[in-house]
Amino acid sequence: MTDFRIGELRVDGADTEARNHSSEEENEVWIKPLIHQSQGAKEFAYCPYSKFRVGAALLAHDGTVFTGCNVENASYNLGLCAERTAIAKAVSGGYRSFKAIAIASDLEDQFISPCGGCRQFMREFGDHWSVFLSKPDGSYKEMTIEDLLPVSFGPEDLKKKRLFTTENGS
Repeated sequence: MTDFRIGELRVDGADTEARNHSSEEENEVWIKPLIHQSQGAKEFAYCPYSKFRVGAALLAHDGTVFTGCNVENASYNLGLCAERTAIAKAVSGGYRSFKAIAIASDLEDQFISPCGGCRQFMREFGDHWSVFLSKPDGSYKEMTIEDLLPVSFGPEDLKKKRLFTTENGS
């Protein structure tokens, strides 16, 4: 059962580790509602320049869902993608670990895929969580952050031993 409360959305049955080996039927209990929420978020997109609507629904391990849409700006590089909007909402609410994100657009003939910047932004929070690329008809393709951004750079790389350090020891 899915609880579609406004404000703090939840998806029941989703409070497990990402990429668990549940049956496809069990996964449908939370994947389809998550995709539906990403499609709903797309409706709020502010995209007067590109006219390209994108929505995202980010699922935390406790079942809480954070939605986001793209928000464009006349100074193009200041726009926000839907994925980053959803993640920023979650992080500002104290969340740092995620199970999945679903992404929706109006593309009919292909699955929507996150841009390179969003891939790296998602990677900040791990590389083994699920990304559901969807179409308006609700069909989807499941990938992981690692699939989308192989051989990536993440927070753990900053902790590795380096050959060179600055004069102040950092």
